[in-house]
Amino acid sequence: MDLRIFTEPQQGADYETLLTVAKATEDLGFDAFFRSDHYLRMGSADGLPGPTDAWITLAGLARETKRIRLGTLMTAGTFRLPGVLAIQVAQVDRMSCGRIELGLGAGWFEEEHKAYGIPFPAERMSRLEEQLAVITGLWATAPGATFDHRGTHYQLENSPALPKPAQAKVPVLIGGHGAKRTPRLAARYADEFNMPFASIDDSRRQFARVRAAAAEAGRKAEELVYSNALVVCVGKDDAEVARRAAAIGREVDELKANGLAGSPDEVVEKLGTYAAIGSSRAYLQLLDLDDLDHLQLISDRVLSQLD
Repeated sequence: MDLRIFTEPQQGADYETLLTVAKATEDLGFDAFFRSDHYLRMGSADGLPGPTDAWITLAGLARETKRIRLGTLMTAGTFRLPGVLAIQVAQVDRMSCGRIELGLGAGWFEEEHKAYGIPFPAERMSRLEEQLAVITGLWATAPGATFDHRGTHYQLENSPALPKPAQAKVPVLIGGHGAKRTPRLAARYADEFNMPFASIDDSRRQFARVRAAAAEAGRKAEELVYSNALVVCVGKDDAEVARRAAAIGREVDELKANGLAGSPDEVVEKLGTYAAIGSSRAYLQLLDLDDLDHLQLISDRVLSQLD
């Protein structure tokens, strides 16, 4: 199973902190560094020194790292016009020499839209479907040809569909708990389906829906990567697990029930239960970005058992 590091910078992290974690992610052998796309902190965190933009951050990291994949879980479709986002992602992909992945979602956190004057339309899922059509259509347009799209929400006319990403196909990630539209969109547009913060049983049911939707769309279910995002809290002993749980304002029992928490062996065992239902990739939600010893432990004692 691939292990990827997933950060939530809106809770409080500047670019230098993210750069430090990304470099540690690379040095310690993890597969990728991903970040959320939010402009407002959640819960009791102070959010200081303030939000960082996901794609500006990734552009910087693209030049500061060499190996790891870089991406978003998930870019909010409400934040960017699809044509502009296609340009941004293609440019950052070139800056990284082809290491970018685009996770794209409809956007859901209304308060951050109010805080920064961003429209929060009611029909976000239909907008997301058009955004996916526009972005993938622009990238797939042959050099020298043009792209047109006449939709309900977006109209593009005679677009040169430039620039092109470095990769022939930038992987597109779609995720979520929706029982109908989400699997259908994943089957049509996604290279990876991600199930965020879900139990084994919920993940199994949703993966089955996506596989069924893929078959209905004429795709082989195994063409998609199936993954989970889960909070991580690992310690060498119970005291260290408790200390790390307290640092992120969580209870150990709750973390063990809903995430990847406990000793390295406990976490490896739980990852195995997700692997058994078809998940081949885990995004480890790392909430204390100053605790680099945590990353070191996961690398030494968890990642090493998955090789």
